[in-house]
Amino acid sequence: MAADDTPLSPTAGHRTIRSFVVRTGRMTAGQQHAMAEHWPRFGLGFDTQPLDLDALFNRQAPRVLEIGFGNGEHLAALAHAQPDRDFIGIEVHPPGVGHLLHLIDRHQLSNVRVSCHDAVEVLREQIPPAGLDEVLVLFPDPWHKARHNKRRLIQPAFVQLLATRLKPGGVLRLATDWVPYAEQMLECVTASAAFANLAADSGYVPRDAGRAPTRFERRGERLGHEVRDLAFSRVAGD
Repeated sequence: MAADDTPLSPTAGHRTIRSFVVRTGRMTAGQQHAMAEHWPRFGLGFDTQPLDLDALFNRQAPRVLEIGFGNGEHLAALAHAQPDRDFIGIEVHPPGVGHLLHLIDRHQLSNVRVSCHDAVEVLREQIPPAGLDEVLVLFPDPWHKARHNKRRLIQPAFVQLLATRLKPGGVLRLATDWVPYAEQMLECVTASAAFANLAADSGYVPRDAGRAPTRFERRGERLGHEVRDLAFSRVAGD
């Protein structure tokens, strides 16, 4: 796919519908300290040039991207448990970024880098084609109201963009506690020829045993919501 054909490329005068609203949240003193001290080493400023991931992590290793990591507890747990893999986290809310940087320092993690920017733009501009082995989108904002469904992150164009950034055989993992969104996710990704469902019945998969419960997952369970997990493999040849 040529650069000009990258999915979700903005057109002149067109403002992309964003899947998020940046909440105004006060950062704690600890989060502010973590941002000041550790962003220079672990933070990724936004740029329109693709990243050299080998140079970024100073090695060759499988690469995992988590979109919308919240307070970073899940991502930090993964990075701690899997030191042979490299992790990139994207989160637009500064308090969450500050908390993850604090966890990186506390656990002395060298295999995590952090972006505080729109995930669509980071994927389109900074992640090289076929640069990722796994993408995690866990409990994205479901935008419950029908008139807001167009803001949901998992849409056909975004799925197409993800396909260009995953290696053949790479895995896309999704989870939500909002069943209507799960159904949309299943329909949307299944419709893409670039992905094959890893569920035996082409539906949902069991909860990933390696996934630490996120704050949003715990909240959904308290509210009695049913959590649905999906997993798809990037097929070769597209």
